[in-house]
Amino acid sequence: RMRADFVANASHELRTPLTALTGFLETILGAARNDEKAQARFLGLMRSQAERMRRLIDDLLSLSRIEMNEHVRPQGEVDLAQVAAHVRDVLSGMARELDCEVTLTSDGPLTVTGSRDELVQVIQNLAENALKYGSSGKRVDIILRADGDVAELTVRDHGPGIAAEHLPRLTERFYRVNVQESRARGGTGLGLAIVKHIVNRHRGRLSITSELGKGSEFSIRIPL
Repeated sequence: RMRADFVANASHELRTPLTALTGFLETILGAARNDEKAQARFLGLMRSQAERMRRLIDDLLSLSRIEMNEHVRPQGEVDLAQVAAHVRDVLSGMARELDCEVTLTSDGPLTVTGSRDELVQVIQNLAENALKYGSSGKRVDIILRADGDVAELTVRDHGPGIAAEHLPRLTERFYRVNVQESRARGGTGLGLAIVKHIVNRHRGRLSITSELGKGSEFSIRIPL
């Protein structure tokens, strides 16, 4: 049933931009055949829909690859603090556009057994979500600390928060608190599912807390 639901949801998510692309093409080839301004506008819309399909396919491939290897624990050594600093730098442009500050606080090097690329994806997904949906709070905090034999990384925003009834379902594939807002901001509905499976592969744990009007916290705990 889960597999059938996943295929149905993925097909629906792909069909929506594909239908839009087909409609724009028909208009360009028909009513707007000799209207250069209309063609330029429709081509811009087609580009955004094609980009949406590309993001979705990239996330589907990532999710498939991670699930295939979820039972195999990665073997490399990764400094979570260094990875978090890299993600902060990568997202600095996005933060400036949203007029939001990204802060990083760390106890120092926190070395875990893991895949650097996958942990970059985890922290980037969490920080991007915080910027996209919590930038109204003007600050996103990335906090790292050692807790016994575990490294804990928390991404905290100070935005509108998430209602309690949504929290248990946030890591489900294609689940969105607000479908229209998510799509408008370029979300695929797969980011937190990818985070969950990567954290599982690293023998870690993901926890989410939020309160309406007070922001949200997404924390991962991975053995040092």
